[in-house]
Amino acid sequence: MTPPKPPLPNSLKRRPDRPGSQPLTGAPGGNGPNGRNGKAAVALRKQQQREKRKQQLLEIPISVVGWLDERSGVSPFLRAFMFRKTPRGTNWYYTLGSATLFAFLSQAVTGVFLAMYYDPSPSGAYGSIRHIINEVWLGELVRGMHRWGATVMVVLIFVHMGRTFVFGAYKYPRELNWVIGVVLLVLTLAMAFTGYLLPFDQRSFWATVVGVNINASGPIVGPYLADFLRAGPEFTATTLSRFYAIHMLLIPVLIAALIGAHIYLVTKLGTTAPPWLKAEKSRDLAKEEV
Repeated sequence: MTPPKPPLPNSLKRRPDRPGSQPLTGAPGGNGPNGRNGKAAVALRKQQQREKRKQQLLEIPISVVGWLDERSGVSPFLRAFMFRKTPRGTNWYYTLGSATLFAFLSQAVTGVFLAMYYDPSPSGAYGSIRHIINEVWLGELVRGMHRWGATVMVVLIFVHMGRTFVFGAYKYPRELNWVIGVVLLVLTLAMAFTGYLLPFDQRSFWATVVGVNINASGPIVGPYLADFLRAGPEFTATTLSRFYAIHMLLIPVLIAALIGAHIYLVTKLGTTAPPWLKAEKSRDLAKEEV
């Protein structure tokens, strides 16, 4: 016995026929009510056929979405995600997480474009960057978006974490989501650090040398982390490839996975109300306290 199908949203239901779209009852030139005026009947029939084809074309995407929903069952999750309740007092501070997500997506898209022309070798890295800026169509724009987008993403995630802390959204039952946010903050800083070396000019090279040496001064794991980043005890040609692989492959995959878990927990647990709003007590509870 097959289980009953879940009800479709209103946007996926078939629209009713428009008035006048029913087939004609008489033929042109016949004795029916619409057959007295043959030309008008033919024109009306053609208009009905055009309306019918238009309706069929409009139903194609709805049918595709319905076919996918019937086999994936994703509509209940999307309805719960898109139409979830928000607390009273929600304001623009609650959009900082979405803004950070948009910054990450912008970095991913522009990074893929730059990777098509970038040469991760000591002899060709700087030249490929100059080629992107000076010769590739819209290359300077995309490279500028990626370069300044990194700064924007770092600033947004710090402001988002600060808002979360001030509003007390790290408390029970959202401790796990706070830990995921802290890991995302560290990964964002690591992605910005590994990307700084990729132009491979004098400024990026020596700044990365200083940064790796600072990591090497850390207790216990510091020297091992520095050797991992350098791909050895010293900076070599392999160091650039190591930074490129970490920046392009490892960190974005981890960030994308943790963002998915972060959004799931936000959807499941909901958002917290601003700290200056107090929950109203129900009448029954007030009577019991009295």
